[in-house]
Amino acid sequence: MTSCIAIDAMGGDGAPKIVFDGIAEFVKAHPTTDAKFLVFGPEDVVKPLLTPALASYVTIKHSAEIVTGQTKPAAAVRMGRKTSMAMAIDAVNSGIADAVVSAGNTGAFMALSKIILKTFDGIDRPAIPALIPSDKGCTLVLDLGANIDCSAENLVQFAVMGSVYMRKLMNIDNPSVGLLNVGSEDLKGNQVVQAAANFLRDHPLVNFHGFVEGDDITKATVDVVVTDGFTGNIVLKAIEGTVRLFARQLKKSLSETVLSKLGALIAQPSLASFKRFVDPRLYNGTMFLGLRKIVIKSHGGTDGIGFATAIKVADELVKRNVIPDLQAGLEGIQ
Repeated sequence: MTSCIAIDAMGGDGAPKIVFDGIAEFVKAHPTTDAKFLVFGPEDVVKPLLTPALASYVTIKHSAEIVTGQTKPAAAVRMGRKTSMAMAIDAVNSGIADAVVSAGNTGAFMALSKIILKTFDGIDRPAIPALIPSDKGCTLVLDLGANIDCSAENLVQFAVMGSVYMRKLMNIDNPSVGLLNVGSEDLKGNQVVQAAANFLRDHPLVNFHGFVEGDDITKATVDVVVTDGFTGNIVLKAIEGTVRLFARQLKKSLSETVLSKLGALIAQPSLASFKRFVDPRLYNGTMFLGLRKIVIKSHGGTDGIGFATAIKVADELVKRNVIPDLQAGLEGIQ
């Protein structure tokens, strides 16, 4: 199945260079790919970055305006469909493209995607998931900030969408789902998580494990961890900060003495493997779950390697036809 991916060339800290670096990395890693790319941005800015090697893969679409990192979501909406971000989203809405990728302003990207593409029936606002490295590879955690206050029904919807996502993207036949709580005991938690658990215990579309705690995310106790956006965002930032702290301290410890430097040299292959395992670029690219089309958000601070990962996520989800399964799952809980 050929995929056509629309890309906002002007989103992200390193845009538009990271976009073309990312496409080049993706093509290099997948030399037999049949994917095509519609790249939206001011022609005078993006066209000089189009190399002869990418000319057969990329079509540039001129946009008069751009959404910056400082643009408020409401302002981005008022700008209409003249920005590179909105035009890329609209390409999916019109059927020209199968998916859209942007490393730009998350709030604006979410707002425009919701208005242009719409959500599934019964979904108030899409959820933001993320793959977190764990003992078994990775754990999907959602929501990570799109919905600060959630009802029990919202959490059930997240559980269904997370299950479908893991089946389609990670090839897990029957992913287990846990609700993040202050304890694993059945009596723990507030009214919202208790009500959500009651819904999920007999849910035909969810393999519900029960309540899980924060350390269960990296222990891979379950495949999918569900929580509200307020808690999820704090969890994500805490994990990211801990990884960075560990990396700084490890680097410092391995350079303090001659023996530690020698040990680092001997352990170099293992250290390189560990570095790849926790490299956030290799987990980049997350789908806004709940929208009627495939919308992939790349981290704004990533580089070409990270952006290539986001493109890979978009390409795989298109080829695995994830949207009908998500729709069927959500219709089952209405």
